[in-house]
Amino acid sequence: MTPGTKSILLLGATGLVGRECLRLLVENDRFNRIVVLSRRPLDGEFANPKVESHVVDFDHLTAAAPLFGVDQIICALGTTIGQAGSRDRFRTVDLVYPLTAAHLGIERKVSHFLLVSALGANAGSLLFYNRIKGELEEAVSALPYPSLTIARPSVLVGKRDHPRTGESIAAALRVAFPPRLRPIKASDVARALVHQAVLDEPGRRVLLSAELRKIARVPLPSGSGEKSARLEHEPFPRSSVA
Repeated sequence: MTPGTKSILLLGATGLVGRECLRLLVENDRFNRIVVLSRRPLDGEFANPKVESHVVDFDHLTAAAPLFGVDQIICALGTTIGQAGSRDRFRTVDLVYPLTAAHLGIERKVSHFLLVSALGANAGSLLFYNRIKGELEEAVSALPYPSLTIARPSVLVGKRDHPRTGESIAAALRVAFPPRLRPIKASDVARALVHQAVLDEPGRRVLLSAELRKIARVPLPSGSGEKSARLEHEPFPRSSVA
C-alpha cells in the first residue's frame, strides 16, 4: 500500500487518547483523509489539509451517516459517571454512541473498527462501569468487521482538561501496582492503536496494557518503512476477542 491511501474516522478526538491519536494520524503519511466528529470544534493546532472536522450531535449520530464512508474507525469516546451526571447518561456516552458508530461503519462497509475499552470489561460484571464496557465489546464483536481491534488499557495517565481524581491517585501510586494493573500513558494507547490502524491486519484482537506498551515501543509504520518495522518486531499480539 502506498502512502496517503487510507481514510479514517476518529471519535473522541478531544479526549486523552483521541487527541494523541489525531496527532499521530496527522503525522503519518499512510492517511490522506482524517474525519473527526466531535461535540465542540477542534483546537487550531490540528488545522491540516488532511483533517475534516465536523461538530455533531451525538444523540442524533445517524444524521452524520455519510461521513462514515471511510476505511477505518477509531472510537475513543468515554466519560465517567461523575462527568455524565447519571448512570443512564454514562451508558449513553460509553455504550450507545460507540455502538451506533459501529453500526454506521458496517452500513458504510468500513473494514476495521478500533475501540478503546477498559481493563476489566465484562458484560457479566457486578461493577457498572466494567459491565457497560463489556456489553459494548460483546455488541461490537458480533458485527461483521473484517478487522476488529479492542484496546483494554488500565488506568490512563496523561494531562486532561478535567482531571479525574482516581486517575491522579493511581498515577502517583503506579509503582505499587502489579504490572497487569499498572497505569499506562494515554500516548502509549494511542500509539498502539494507530500502529494497528496502519498495519490494518485482518482478524480480531484484544490488547491489554502490556501488549499496548510493547506495540507503542515499535516505530510507527509509515511509507517504505512498514515492511521492515513489522518483520523486526514480530510477532505482534493476536489474541482473540473474548
